[in-house]
Amino acid sequence: MFRYLIRKILSWSLIVFLATNLTYFLASFFLDPRANYFGRRPPLSPEQIDALLEPNNLSPNTPIIERWWTWLTGILTRWDWGNSPLGDSVNEQISFRIWVSAQLTFVATFLSIVIGVAVGVYTASRQYKRADRVWQGISIITMNTHVVVASIAVVWLGIKINEWSGRRIFYVTGASSSNVQGTWNKLVDFGQHLILPTLALLIISYAGYHFMQRTLLLDNLNADYVRTARAKGLTKAQAVRKHALRTSLIPVATSVAFSVPGIFTGAVMTERIFAWNGMGQYFIQTISRNDVHGAVAVAAFGAAMTAVSAILADLLVVALDPRVRVS
Repeated sequence: MFRYLIRKILSWSLIVFLATNLTYFLASFFLDPRANYFGRRPPLSPEQIDALLEPNNLSPNTPIIERWWTWLTGILTRWDWGNSPLGDSVNEQISFRIWVSAQLTFVATFLSIVIGVAVGVYTASRQYKRADRVWQGISIITMNTHVVVASIAVVWLGIKINEWSGRRIFYVTGASSSNVQGTWNKLVDFGQHLILPTLALLIISYAGYHFMQRTLLLDNLNADYVRTARAKGLTKAQAVRKHALRTSLIPVATSVAFSVPGIFTGAVMTERIFAWNGMGQYFIQTISRNDVHGAVAVAAFGAAMTAVSAILADLLVVALDPRVRVS
């Protein structure tokens, strides 16, 4: 297993390295950092703009190969991903926003998986009964609800609860309040900011796991190995829990593993509505501001998360399926 992991890590490291460098050249060709200085009053001359971009290794007058080599050596020797056209450090932005996105999406993703799988198992065990049809109807509605609609509904609900209670229970915007002292007070403040965006993401995301788990479990309920387990004396619940569920969880686990990159960069609208400055917001900003270094850093982070997802998917399959072994 250890040798297998080393081989996978090395191969994916090469892929991430190539993808990141390719992204640098594409971003350099299609993004123009000079656009950040157009339209200023008083206007800046091309020479002045170049003088502002040159210290950040973004001047188009410098050959792209030379810019690429300076950027690459900065990463390899100092882990410095460069600056934006306005001089902001990409390292500082990424390190801050990764944590913000992780806070926002990890809890929502975990709850979506647990609730979706639980509902999928519950409804598959009661196929075509009232509970199955009710949950299918609810999940169809939530699956087709846009995140903006869900977020606005959750914001309205939070505001109404605050009004009815006469106190601030939920915060609608921001990731935290300033000047909060004490560990317990910080945890409470964190929860007050986190509940509403987490609920919005949960509403739109659990249904996919519900339908996937339901379909996969129904395919396995009538399999030969499940009938054999029932014939040996296991109850239906025991056969589902010990045999059918474990097999049907394999595709779900793989899907969850490969959703890791989207966990960080996919909640763009939720971050905007609830004013969370995470990776999704930063990705949009890098494109709109023609930030070559920032866009490449986000792409590199996504590629690295994809590599982690692929390795996790392999490990999850080995853990769930005893028929699979890594030589």
